Amino acid sequence: MRKINIGLIGCGTVGTGVAKLLLENKDIIIERLGTEIVLRRVADIDIKKDRGIKFEEGVFIDDAQKVVDDPEIDIIVEMIGGKGIAKDVILKAIKNGKQVVTANKALIASHGKTIFKEAYAKNVDIAFEASVGGCMPIIKALREALVGNRIYAMTGILNGTCNYILTQITDKESLFQEALLEAQKKGFAEADPTLDIEGFDTAHKLSILMSLAYGININFNDIYIEGITKITPIDIMFAKQFGYKIKLLAITKKRETGIEARVHPTMIPFDNLLSSVNGSLNAITVSGDAVGDLLLYGYGAGMMPTASAVVSDIVDLSRNILFNSKGRVPFLSYQMEYVKDISILPIDDIVTEYYFRFSALDQPGVLSKISGILGEHNISIKSVNQKSRKTNEPVPIVMVTHIAKESDVKKAFNVISSLNIVCDKPVLIRIEEEDK
Repeated sequence: MRKINIGLIGCGTVGTGVAKLLLENKDIIIERLGTEIVLRRVADIDIKKDRGIKFEEGVFIDDAQKVVDDPEIDIIVEMIGGKGIAKDVILKAIKNGKQVVTANKALIASHGKTIFKEAYAKNVDIAFEASVGGCMPIIKALREALVGNRIYAMTGILNGTCNYILTQITDKESLFQEALLEAQKKGFAEADPTLDIEGFDTAHKLSILMSLAYGININFNDIYIEGITKITPIDIMFAKQFGYKIKLLAITKKRETGIEARVHPTMIPFDNLLSSVNGSLNAITVSGDAVGDLLLYGYGAGMMPTASAVVSDIVDLSRNILFNSKGRVPFLSYQMEYVKDISILPIDDIVTEYYFRFSALDQPGVLSKISGILGEHNISIKSVNQKSRKTNEPVPIVMVTHIAKESDVKKAFNVISSLNIVCDKPVLIRIEEEDK
């Protein structure tokens, strides 16, 4: 049986992990695949850095173009990252008729439609399991294991950096900046953590999962995105008193009027399994009509967990090549002619429960005035926590509501914010209960 030749482009953290797995676990891969996967070429701009791997003579080069153009290479593994060179490499690989593996969620979320169109035209497979959830096989689950299900909803913790920071704030009462610095020291956060802490990384992943679940074109731009930079120990403390933990969640739900798609800090009950997912771990729940609720849990990032997902894609594509079965599984779970555009509901249309925190002067009638405005906007209060009195000084007034509409909440906040008894901008955190 023929061997499968691999061209790895980008030998950073994850690329190095991929090379290590292919070389160090070669025997078990042969036993499972039935043939040898050969690391024919590895390209990186820095070939002098010691990566702890001994490549055969001529394998490690600094010219990605030679890898893409090598007629002996069957699969190109793109580990460059970003949307520039990585896009060019993938499109050139497709043009050359090579199968492609990538972990590049930003590229798939932004240019997936173009890339998949080109791959479909050339009868080339693209695998991207590692783009969402690291070692959690969520893409394989949606494309294959759950193929007989209608997917109603998905809720996930999809960014280890944010989850680590929120865990630090919760467990150690750290301020956000302190928790971020700790995450950077441990290697969980980049030097520029913007994509993570502002929610964009999570939204990239959510856009991919929605396409797989609902058969829609990838639509990153219409997802509502809110990061974790404003989460404080005081809100985490109040959340605990109400029986909640705060997590950055990716949430999508299929409604009759469209699809909800949002990323934001969320309060979830202690008995929700996602509330116990701490540190840099990821998890996602999928709700299907046949399986009910399914939970996947594991490391969403890191050298070896992500490399594990990349190697699983390499083996899948190798099996396709060996049995000449390209296109066996559609890129986005649905056949191309059935992938469609479905509108994403604006955030103003969502209906959920809310946590509010107001900083107001402690004067007679303040609570009733705020409650009255909320009532005028169809917002019913479930619980109230008001701190001890400090006459004529600001004190926090904390409320949890029953189900309300986001647009009503925004209107009420605009009125409340204009009151001279309210000292700071009110805080809003959405709450996700079961079956809402």
